[in-house]
Amino acid sequence: MIRKQPFICIIDDNKIYQFMLIRIIKKNKLAENIITFSDGEKAIQYLTDNKLTNEKIPDIIFLDVNMPIMDGWQFIEEYASIKTELNKKIVIFMLSSSVNPINIERARKISEITDYVTKPIKLEEVKRVFDTSETLL
Repeated sequence: MIRKQPFICIIDDNKIYQFMLIRIIKKNKLAENIITFSDGEKAIQYLTDNKLTNEKIPDIIFLDVNMPIMDGWQFIEEYASIKTELNKKIVIFMLSSSVNPINIERARKISEITDYVTKPIKLEEVKRVFDTSETLL
């Protein structure tokens, strides 16, 4: 059976990191359809604008913690308030170069966050994210 490739969203202000993550995903044929945002506010606006069109709502979000305008924590707060309007389950992985146990514990307490992944993310970790997502979607 051929599994459907998920629609991916990367929310990260670091363009080099976005490029590297896209390259890992595409090179390993994990997904083709990928959108990116440099801050959480633009991503929330996109989700709100497209809430009635399931095909435009991502299956998986890679969410950076530290960003300008709206950081990952603020994004999660906004997402929690609109998720009931979305007609689709989204699996969110929070990304950070920080291994601060306080951030990791904070992320684990938020039901909208599936897991906390430290940067730089490697192929094995990306595959684990996709495997985890497949069981949750």
